[in-house]
Amino acid sequence: MCEGSKSSCSKEELTYHHGFGNHFESEAYPGALPQGRNNPRIVPLGLYTEQLSGTAFTAPRNENRRTWLYRAQPSVSGTSNSFYACGGSDGTVSSSLPEMFGGADWSTDMKLDPNPMRWGATPLRSDDRVNFIQGVHTLLGSGDATCKSGIGIYVYAFNTNMSGSASGGEDLHMYNSDGDFLIVPQQEALWIQTEIGRLTVAPGEICVIPRGIVFTVNILNPENTAEDGSFARGYMLEIFRGHFMLPELGPIGSNGLANSRDFFHPTAHYESDDSQANKSCIIVNKFGQQLFQRSNPHSPYNVVAWHGNYLPYKYDLERFCAVNSVTYDHPDPSIYTVLTAKGDENGTALADFVIFPPRVMATDQNTFRPPWFHRNVMTEFMGLIYGKYDAKKGKNGSGGFVPGGASLHSIMTPHGPDAASYDANVKNPCDEPTKFEGGLAFMFESSAMCKLSQYALNCEQRERDYASCWDGLDRAFPTQAE
Repeated sequence: MCEGSKSSCSKEELTYHHGFGNHFESEAYPGALPQGRNNPRIVPLGLYTEQLSGTAFTAPRNENRRTWLYRAQPSVSGTSNSFYACGGSDGTVSSSLPEMFGGADWSTDMKLDPNPMRWGATPLRSDDRVNFIQGVHTLLGSGDATCKSGIGIYVYAFNTNMSGSASGGEDLHMYNSDGDFLIVPQQEALWIQTEIGRLTVAPGEICVIPRGIVFTVNILNPENTAEDGSFARGYMLEIFRGHFMLPELGPIGSNGLANSRDFFHPTAHYESDDSQANKSCIIVNKFGQQLFQRSNPHSPYNVVAWHGNYLPYKYDLERFCAVNSVTYDHPDPSIYTVLTAKGDENGTALADFVIFPPRVMATDQNTFRPPWFHRNVMTEFMGLIYGKYDAKKGKNGSGGFVPGGASLHSIMTPHGPDAASYDANVKNPCDEPTKFEGGLAFMFESSAMCKLSQYALNCEQRERDYASCWDGLDRAFPTQAE
């Protein structure tokens, strides 16, 4: 069954393991999983044993992440075909892929700019066929993936599956040596195949693909894009160090926010058809933000059984249990944190994933309900999955913060509700509870000061007059005081 998933699972129904950070076991063929030991001399069914470590061997037990894989052929099979850099001009598959992931060379293309910024919805680039790897654009980032330090924030827009999209018709598969991806679809559901198993991820859901796990991103219902010219679009956050975890609940208690049981992990699946299992393919490796590729003589999706806790997962944002003020004032947005990644300082995250879900606002009559004006020690990047955001309505009901768009307020950059939203909410008597259900926005928040890519600074959808939305916030003091 496709338990808990809002996507239609139109290809076939999937089963999932439930629970964040749990240790699971799964086998796609009866008897494939060794019992009582991890690495037997004689592996059942002639399989090979391989361990995938997501943390150092000596990481604290409550943080240690690893999974034992039992596969038809180990990952080293095929590595005699060397990796070489993508982005060439020789007409091979490497020339159709960018040299740098997201199209940005972090050593030369990233610039500091403290101005508030906003972008319209990410368009599909003009090419007829754009796959996931080709459709990713770097917007901003900090640190250095080679030092396991910092984050990257990206948008994507693509209309072609990675399967069968190489120049010779081969399937493209990818793994990320740099960090963990958190993927937020905004338009079109995704069909994601990994070594661990398969997931469907629809707008309104998220998924996390940890460092090193081979995956393929396809469109769940590609016939939709072929018929009406639509395409998949969304956002991604990458952390170069550590892994995402659930935030501490503190005085909230033992329940609320994102509940552990609502995180879904795939079950084992392998290519059982010999024509697919033995089909040559292209493996792409994101390594220090650069892309490398090599040919592989067989499918990487040959894991027949596994057990462990280093796994991809998905989460339906509708399951988030929001808490809020029922007396007065607007609490800090940290109360809407879904996932967090630890930073260097206690209580200060490298990155948080925060949502602003449909919820009831039930404060008193003298509470300004949208977020307040703010300057922050953190970088705030926001996106909109659907609907509207209550603090950014635009001028005269037009423009504003649109689905598929984004905004950035860097460290200590002033921001807050636009003039139209402020005036409307000052006049709102707030004399009864209000259910906000007009949209679903989210925020990637980070303690890192980020640089922007040339794409972010120069793309057509950047709103260069964004800051004018605050021009109508005129001085009222001391007139009102008198």
